[in-house]
Amino acid sequence: VRNVRFRLGDGTDGWEERAPFDAILVTAAPKSLPKKLVKQLKPGGRIVIPVGPEGSQRLFLYSDVNGALEEEILEVVSFVPMLYGKR
Repeated sequence: VRNVRFRLGDGTDGWEERAPFDAILVTAAPKSLPKKLVKQLKPGGRIVIPVGPEGSQRLFLYSDVNGALEEEILEVVSFVPMLYGKR
């Protein structure tokens, strides 16, 4: 695969140097949607992210629609927790 770039860091920060993004896929669950990730979306962009405390998470699809963030719950899930400030 040649069009993939990797970065090690705190997932709540996103990757401002590479933004804006058409889509963001998060594979660890923060307790709430990180605002920094929303700011890194292109107009019309989407974020798929598990959100919530362990044992009570939902998989969300957030879509930027004309500058407003729309939320859709996709599924009840169980992901590892996002560890803030960890690398």
